[in-house]
Amino acid sequence: MPPPIIKHVAITFHPHLGEAAALAPEVSSFLVQSGVEATLGLLSEKAVVEGLAEHAFDLLIALGGDGMMLRCVHACAPGLVPIVGINLGRFGFLAEFRREEWREGLAHILKGDYWVERRMMLHAEHFRASQRLGEWEVLNDCVVARGRVMRLLQLSAEVDGEPLAIYRADGLIAATATGSTAYALAAGGPILPPELRNILLMPVAPHLSMDRGIVLPEGSTAIITVQTDHEALLSCDGQASERMANEDRLLVSAGRHEAMFLRVQGRGYFFRNTMSRMKRNS
Repeated sequence: MPPPIIKHVAITFHPHLGEAAALAPEVSSFLVQSGVEATLGLLSEKAVVEGLAEHAFDLLIALGGDGMMLRCVHACAPGLVPIVGINLGRFGFLAEFRREEWREGLAHILKGDYWVERRMMLHAEHFRASQRLGEWEVLNDCVVARGRVMRLLQLSAEVDGEPLAIYRADGLIAATATGSTAYALAAGGPILPPELRNILLMPVAPHLSMDRGIVLPEGSTAIITVQTDHEALLSCDGQASERMANEDRLLVSAGRHEAMFLRVQGRGYFFRNTMSRMKRNS
């Protein structure tokens, strides 16, 4: 069955990246000349927000880096709107095209020469006793880490109601396969193929405790409990930190939504691109 024809596209860009703001009208003009309806605006602007909420777009094109792509995923996943990225940042793990590739790449997409990559997201909930203090849908990772006090945290992890490990560390990361190339990779974790639907638990600077990453079975729920007498912080996908107190719990499981990316590269693109980026920055 051929992929759907793209008829109405939203184009958004990083608000503080001049190159992105300058390129966005060019992308819009290219689409219009190709017979596609295009809506150009910041991710926060009414036309884009309402269009996503009303399922008016077949695709969102994002100009920027990985941070911009994360924000777009959070906006698009609930409405099942796929994303394609034009990388104007440094790494571009999530983007499909480099600056010089976008015309050729979009031409392929408009001809229907693309495939849809679906990536698992996490659903995270912060509890204090029986009170839920917050919940998030997460593409990369949830991080429980020490705050301003330079002392280790003690964190216990359970999987599906069974004790797993106790960590004494600067923090503990719960990551998706997508997030395995983010903070978890910097902490020494493995690189997971993006199609996997597993949760990776990865400690940060562990001391005399469990020091290996653990890939949990698909469908697992992890509970991370803070055991501390000083400040601990929770951040999901790099968003503003939330304070966690002693005995607070973070529940992490597969999310309700999926991130959807349009790809024109072959299905073996991931490791080829990842190794290329790592060599370029070594």
